[in-house]
Amino acid sequence: MKGNNPYLVVIAIQAIYAAMFLLSKAAFDHGMNNFIFVFYRQAIATLFLIPFTFFFERKTAPPLSFLTFCKIFFLSLCGITLSLDIYGIGLIYTSAPLAAATTNCLPVITFLLALLLRIESLKIKTAAGIAKLVGIVACLAGAATLAFYKGPQLKLLSHYHLLDFYLKSQQHQGHAQSSTWIKGCFLLLLSNMCFGLWLVFQAFIIKGYPSKLLLTTLQCFLSSIQALVIALAIERDIEQWKLGWNVRLLAVIYCGIMVTGVTYYLQTWVIEKKGPVFLAMSTPLALIITIFSSAIVFGEIISLGSLLGGLVLIIGLYSVLWGKGREHMPKATQDVEQASG
Repeated sequence: MKGNNPYLVVIAIQAIYAAMFLLSKAAFDHGMNNFIFVFYRQAIATLFLIPFTFFFERKTAPPLSFLTFCKIFFLSLCGITLSLDIYGIGLIYTSAPLAAATTNCLPVITFLLALLLRIESLKIKTAAGIAKLVGIVACLAGAATLAFYKGPQLKLLSHYHLLDFYLKSQQHQGHAQSSTWIKGCFLLLLSNMCFGLWLVFQAFIIKGYPSKLLLTTLQCFLSSIQALVIALAIERDIEQWKLGWNVRLLAVIYCGIMVTGVTYYLQTWVIEKKGPVFLAMSTPLALIITIFSSAIVFGEIISLGSLLGGLVLIIGLYSVLWGKGREHMPKATQDVEQASG
């Protein structure tokens, strides 16, 4: 891959995530149990990753100690199983665009958690520190806007929806959605907090167990077992476990293979070529794609509050990323910029 291909790859990654938001929402609205969905998703991801792990890392993987296994187990429970279960409930209560919007909080939440754990630092007297602080405040303001302010509805694209039955279902559930919207928003943020903790603590585990593909496969396997236990405890109706040839099966297969399998490789490749900041800066693309796709395909009506909240979240994201990038600049370069400014 050469030239502008990293730009095409990050667009593909965010398009995959946008489709995940839309398919997951469609599956839940068609009666898919969220906890069963997480189990199927992680089980399919495990089956998909096992052959690649066996082929590429069966000879190079270090031995797995019991202590490391316990750490991976609890990491999977917090960062994958609970994160996905909570995310699914929040998505049921809200919408695909809101789920995509709150994803922009993830880099900021991860930085804030790392700050609390003293992995990161915040120097208020520097431009980078001020930028990161502004980003955190903007993230909180954006989340509050999404939760508490809807504003007028924007119906420009809702006349061209492709799935009429979905629009009717949304209209029928509209009153119930308004009463649970705030709860769903905070559940989505809580899900991102769990995932942020997963990102922070995974950095420590990778240092002691550097086989990334095997680590990912093991976490998918453990999370599928955890998700199965939770799903069995909550849902005993055998009919709910049947998928059938419908959007529920499509969502499970897509999330298991495309999201967990394909994007893992693509994100690793982009980080290697352009770095993690470049990948993080592409996150708002998923929100933009999701907003237009949900309006055109599902006829979902977008509110002004959702757009404003998403915009403020994006500003917060880029503010933190700018501050992080400036911290890693050589001091001589920073002095030149200050002098020219």
